[in-house]
Amino acid sequence: MITVRARFSKTGEASYISLLDLQRVFQRALKRSGIPVWYTQGFNPHIYMTFSAPLPLGQESVAECVDFKTEDENYDWTAAAQQLSECLPKGIDVLRIEPVRTDSSAIALARYEITYEPDWAQRAARAYSTFAAASSASVEKKGKRTVKTIDLKQYTDVESARETADGFILSVFLPAGGELTINPALLTDYLKGLADLEGAVPRILRTALYTKNKEVFV
Repeated sequence: MITVRARFSKTGEASYISLLDLQRVFQRALKRSGIPVWYTQGFNPHIYMTFSAPLPLGQESVAECVDFKTEDENYDWTAAAQQLSECLPKGIDVLRIEPVRTDSSAIALARYEITYEPDWAQRAARAYSTFAAASSASVEKKGKRTVKTIDLKQYTDVESARETADGFILSVFLPAGGELTINPALLTDYLKGLADLEGAVPRILRTALYTKNKEVFV
Protein backbone atom coordinates (compact mmCIF):
# COMPACT_ATOMS: atom_id res chain seq x y z
CA MET A 1 0.00 0.00 0.00
CA ILE A 2 1.23 3.51 -0.82
CA THR A 3 0.01 7.05 -0.20
CA VAL A 4 -0.54 9.25 -3.22
CA ARG A 5 -1.09 12.99 -3.42
CA ALA A 6 -3.54 14.72 -5.73
CA ARG A 7 -2.55 18.31 -6.42
CA PHE A 8 -5.47 20.45 -7.52
CA SER A 9 -6.66 23.98 -8.10
CA LYS A 10 -9.77 25.50 -6.52
CA THR A 11 -10.88 28.71 -8.19
CA GLY A 12 -13.96 30.80 -8.90
CA GLU A 13 -17.15 29.72 -7.13
CA ALA A 14 -15.42 26.56 -5.91
CA SER A 15 -13.43 28.72 -3.49
CA TYR A 16 -16.61 28.93 -1.39
CA ILE A 17 -16.72 25.17 -0.80
CA SER A 18 -15.91 24.54 2.87
CA LEU A 19 -13.36 21.95 3.96
CA LEU A 20 -16.11 19.63 5.22
CA ASP A 21 -17.97 19.85 1.91
CA LEU A 22 -14.70 19.47 0.00
CA GLN A 23 -14.10 16.20 1.81
CA ARG A 24 -17.55 15.00 0.73
CA VAL A 25 -16.93 16.15 -2.84
CA PHE A 26 -13.68 14.18 -3.07
CA GLN A 27 -15.21 11.10 -1.41
CA ARG A 28 -17.89 11.00 -4.12
CA ALA A 29 -15.52 11.90 -6.95
CA LEU A 30 -12.96 9.23 -6.02
CA LYS A 31 -15.70 6.60 -5.88
CA ARG A 32 -17.07 7.61 -9.28
CA SER A 33 -13.62 7.86 -10.92
CA GLY A 34 -12.81 4.18 -10.56
CA ILE A 35 -9.39 4.95 -9.07
CA PRO A 36 -8.37 2.01 -6.79
CA VAL A 37 -8.42 3.76 -3.41
CA TRP A 38 -8.09 2.11 -0.01
CA TYR A 39 -11.05 2.18 2.39
CA THR A 40 -10.95 2.14 6.18
CA GLN A 41 -12.13 -1.01 7.90
CA GLY A 42 -15.10 -1.40 10.25
CA PHE A 43 -18.85 -0.71 10.16
CA ASN A 44 -18.57 2.48 8.11
CA PRO A 45 -15.82 2.05 5.49
CA HIS A 46 -14.72 5.31 3.87
CA ILE A 47 -11.79 6.71 1.96
CA TYR A 48 -9.18 8.08 4.34
CA MET A 49 -8.04 11.48 3.05
CA THR A 50 -5.82 14.25 4.39
CA PHE A 51 -5.96 17.81 3.04
CA SER A 52 -2.82 19.92 3.45
CA ALA A 53 -3.09 23.52 4.70
CA PRO A 54 -6.77 24.10 3.79
CA LEU A 55 -7.77 27.66 2.92
CA PRO A 56 -10.51 29.88 4.37
CA LEU A 57 -13.70 30.34 2.34
CA GLY A 58 -13.45 32.67 -0.63
CA GLN A 59 -9.71 32.29 -1.19
CA GLU A 60 -8.58 30.67 -4.42
CA SER A 61 -5.61 28.39 -4.99
CA VAL A 62 -3.61 26.56 -7.62
CA ALA A 63 -1.65 24.77 -4.87
CA GLU A 64 -4.05 22.45 -3.03
CA CYS A 65 -3.24 18.88 -1.94
CA VAL A 66 -5.15 15.84 -0.77
CA ASP A 67 -3.49 12.54 0.20
CA PHE A 68 -5.14 9.12 0.01
CA LYS A 69 -3.99 5.51 0.05
CA THR A 70 -4.03 2.81 -2.62
CA GLU A 71 -2.97 -0.82 -2.85
CA ASP A 72 -2.25 -0.51 -6.59
CA GLU A 73 1.32 0.81 -6.68
CA ASN A 74 1.54 0.57 -10.48
CA TYR A 75 -1.61 2.49 -11.41
CA ASP A 76 -1.39 5.04 -14.23
CA TRP A 77 -1.52 8.23 -12.15
CA THR A 78 -1.32 10.48 -15.19
CA ALA A 79 -4.59 8.97 -16.41
CA ALA A 80 -5.98 9.07 -12.87
CA ALA A 81 -5.65 12.86 -12.73
CA GLN A 82 -7.92 13.18 -15.77
CA GLN A 83 -10.33 10.56 -14.42
CA LEU A 84 -10.70 12.42 -11.14
CA SER A 85 -11.00 15.87 -12.73
CA GLU A 86 -13.94 14.68 -14.82
CA CYS A 87 -15.82 13.76 -11.62
CA LEU A 88 -15.26 17.05 -9.79
CA PRO A 89 -17.40 20.22 -9.91
CA LYS A 90 -16.52 23.30 -11.95
CA GLY A 91 -13.61 25.22 -10.48
CA ILE A 92 -11.79 22.17 -9.09
CA ASP A 93 -9.19 20.69 -11.44
CA VAL A 94 -6.67 17.97 -10.64
CA LEU A 95 -3.24 19.04 -11.84
CA ARG A 96 -1.43 15.77 -11.17
CA ILE A 97 -1.42 12.70 -8.93
CA GLU A 98 1.79 11.05 -7.77
CA PRO A 99 3.19 9.02 -4.85
CA VAL A 100 3.90 11.15 -1.79
CA ARG A 101 7.53 12.23 -1.48
CA THR A 102 7.35 14.78 1.35
CA ASP A 103 5.20 14.66 4.46
CA SER A 104 2.69 17.52 4.71
CA SER A 105 4.19 18.45 8.09
CA ALA A 106 7.06 20.00 6.10
CA ILE A 107 4.79 22.82 4.88
CA ALA A 108 5.82 26.10 6.49
CA LEU A 109 5.05 28.89 4.00
CA ALA A 110 2.60 29.80 1.28
CA ARG A 111 2.90 32.31 -1.54
CA TYR A 112 -0.13 34.47 -2.32
CA GLU A 113 -1.03 36.93 -5.03
CA ILE A 114 -3.42 39.56 -3.74
CA THR A 115 -5.02 41.52 -6.59
CA TYR A 116 -7.04 44.73 -6.33
CA GLU A 117 -9.08 45.65 -9.40
CA PRO A 118 -7.96 48.68 -11.45
CA ASP A 119 -10.52 51.02 -9.84
CA TRP A 120 -8.91 50.34 -6.46
CA ALA A 121 -5.30 50.09 -7.59
CA GLN A 122 -4.07 53.55 -6.60
CA ARG A 123 -5.64 53.42 -3.16
CA ALA A 124 -4.31 49.90 -2.60
CA ALA A 125 -0.83 51.05 -3.63
CA ARG A 126 -1.03 53.94 -1.14
CA ALA A 127 -2.16 51.60 1.62
CA TYR A 128 0.71 49.22 0.89
CA SER A 129 3.25 52.08 0.88
CA THR A 130 2.04 53.08 4.34
CA PHE A 131 2.31 49.47 5.51
CA ALA A 132 5.81 49.11 4.04
CA ALA A 133 7.03 52.30 5.72
CA ALA A 134 5.63 51.44 9.16
CA SER A 135 7.89 49.95 11.82
CA SER A 136 5.16 47.53 12.94
CA ALA A 137 1.60 46.47 12.13
CA SER A 138 -0.31 45.04 15.08
CA VAL A 139 -3.32 42.84 14.35
CA GLU A 140 -5.45 40.42 16.35
CA LYS A 141 -5.07 36.78 15.32
CA LYS A 142 -8.06 34.74 16.45
CA GLY A 143 -7.71 31.06 17.23
CA LYS A 144 -10.38 28.55 18.24
CA ARG A 145 -10.09 29.53 21.90
CA THR A 146 -7.65 32.42 22.00
CA VAL A 147 -7.03 35.86 20.58
CA LYS A 148 -3.50 37.19 20.47
CA THR A 149 -1.88 40.31 19.06
CA ILE A 150 0.89 39.81 16.52
CA ASP A 151 3.08 42.10 14.44
CA LEU A 152 2.01 41.37 10.89
CA LYS A 153 5.20 42.87 9.47
CA GLN A 154 7.25 40.29 11.31
CA TYR A 155 5.59 37.48 9.34
CA THR A 156 4.96 39.11 5.94
CA ASP A 157 7.70 38.54 3.38
CA VAL A 158 6.89 40.75 0.39
CA GLU A 159 8.15 39.45 -2.95
CA SER A 160 6.75 42.29 -5.09
CA ALA A 161 4.15 45.06 -5.17
CA ARG A 162 3.20 46.45 -8.55
CA GLU A 163 0.51 48.28 -10.49
CA THR A 164 -0.46 46.61 -13.77
CA ALA A 165 -3.28 46.76 -16.29
CA ASP A 166 -5.04 44.19 -14.10
CA GLY A 167 -4.79 46.38 -10.99
CA PHE A 168 -2.51 46.42 -7.97
CA ILE A 169 -0.87 43.05 -7.33
CA LEU A 170 0.86 42.21 -4.06
CA SER A 171 2.88 38.98 -3.94
CA VAL A 172 3.73 37.80 -0.43
CA PHE A 173 4.93 34.80 1.54
CA LEU A 174 3.11 34.05 4.81
CA PRO A 175 3.42 31.24 7.39
CA ALA A 176 1.19 28.28 6.54
CA GLY A 177 2.43 25.44 8.71
CA GLY A 178 1.36 23.52 11.77
CA GLU A 179 3.21 25.82 14.16
CA LEU A 180 1.81 29.06 12.72
CA THR A 181 -0.58 30.01 9.95
CA ILE A 182 -1.31 33.60 8.96
CA ASN A 183 -4.50 34.18 7.02
CA PRO A 184 -3.79 36.64 4.16
CA ALA A 185 -7.12 38.27 5.00
CA LEU A 186 -5.39 39.70 8.08
CA LEU A 187 -3.17 41.65 5.68
CA THR A 188 -6.00 42.83 3.41
CA ASP A 189 -8.06 43.87 6.44
CA TYR A 190 -5.10 45.84 7.77
CA LEU A 191 -4.58 47.56 4.41
CA LYS A 192 -8.27 48.42 4.34
CA GLY A 193 -7.76 50.54 7.43
CA LEU A 194 -4.89 52.48 5.84
CA ALA A 195 -6.86 53.83 2.86
CA ASP A 196 -10.41 54.12 1.59
CA LEU A 197 -10.67 50.44 0.64
CA GLU A 198 -13.90 49.58 2.44
CA GLY A 199 -15.67 48.47 -0.74
CA ALA A 200 -12.73 46.66 -2.31
CA VAL A 201 -12.84 42.87 -2.57
CA PRO A 202 -9.31 41.77 -3.48
CA ARG A 203 -8.74 38.39 -5.06
CA ILE A 204 -6.56 36.20 -2.86
CA LEU A 205 -4.84 33.43 -4.82
CA ARG A 206 -2.43 30.93 -3.30
CA THR A 207 0.15 30.01 -5.91
CA ALA A 208 2.52 27.64 -4.08
CA LEU A 209 3.43 25.93 -0.82
CA TYR A 210 6.97 25.84 0.56
CA THR A 211 9.07 24.28 3.30
CA LYS A 212 10.76 26.45 5.92
CA ASN A 213 13.83 26.70 3.66
CA LYS A 214 11.64 28.16 0.89
CA GLU A 215 11.91 24.99 -1.13
CA VAL A 216 8.80 24.13 -3.12
CA PHE A 217 6.70 21.54 -1.27
CA VAL A 218 6.59 18.39 -3.41
